[in-house]
Amino acid sequence: MDGVLADVIEHLACPVCRGDLVLGGGAARCAQGHAFDVARQGYLSLLTGSGVPGTADTPAMVAARDAFLGAGHFAPLSGRLRELVAGIGDTGGAKVVLDAGAGTGHYLAAVLGPGDTGIALDISKHALRRAARAHPRVGAVVTDVWRPLPVKDGRVDVLLDVFAPRNGPEFARVLRPGGTLIVVTPTPAHLAPLVGALGLLSVDESKGRRVEEALGGHFAGTGHLIEEAEMRLDHRAVEAVAGMGPSAWHTDPAALRKEISHLADPMAVKMSCRISLFRKIT
Repeated sequence: MDGVLADVIEHLACPVCRGDLVLGGGAARCAQGHAFDVARQGYLSLLTGSGVPGTADTPAMVAARDAFLGAGHFAPLSGRLRELVAGIGDTGGAKVVLDAGAGTGHYLAAVLGPGDTGIALDISKHALRRAARAHPRVGAVVTDVWRPLPVKDGRVDVLLDVFAPRNGPEFARVLRPGGTLIVVTPTPAHLAPLVGALGLLSVDESKGRRVEEALGGHFAGTGHLIEEAEMRLDHRAVEAVAGMGPSAWHTDPAALRKEISHLADPMAVKMSCRISLFRKIT
């Protein structure tokens, strides 16, 4: 299992003292004696503190996301991200790509080119069990994106943030000078008409502006695009997409299933995402 993390350990830092980490004997250790276990499923936990995270995806949410993304419903988004990442930097040059809030590692695995190394960060160990197996050059690390990231300064070429929290100062710290941040957020049209029919959480019109404002002190926007596609979803896929996102925290599965039973099967559902690109300026 250490072999899965071997490609990324040189870029990671001890979350306690910020020292170098080395792998051995099923654990990562620093020179100060801080040790962190590598789980048998292949992920490394660098989450410190005694508090239990309250926002980690549950096993049910992870299973729903894995089923939905694995069926290819968001393939146009994955393909667009792959094109964007491939166009960054010198042609053919290997990159370090970090996915903050990586979940199952679906998007990170999709964008890695030949020789690229991927670092999947997420607070959910249930998600990272899958991320650790998503690609042979992905290292999966449990951490809280809102805390200082267990990554050394200036080690990352491209940072992905797909439907995930955004920690601007930490993103800027771990990116190399001139590094690229790619942020994916839903537009107000995303998952229409399911949002209205099922009472899912909606997206306000100002979200794109608020994302740019939150990152403005550390990043300069270099452009954005809208990626859209129409999906044909049966009831099982509708239940998966409703159960894999933040709405899952606010809905009763049995009640949701009953509402879904009244919908057309299959039905047309819109995927609509804003992809924003930023360059590190600090």
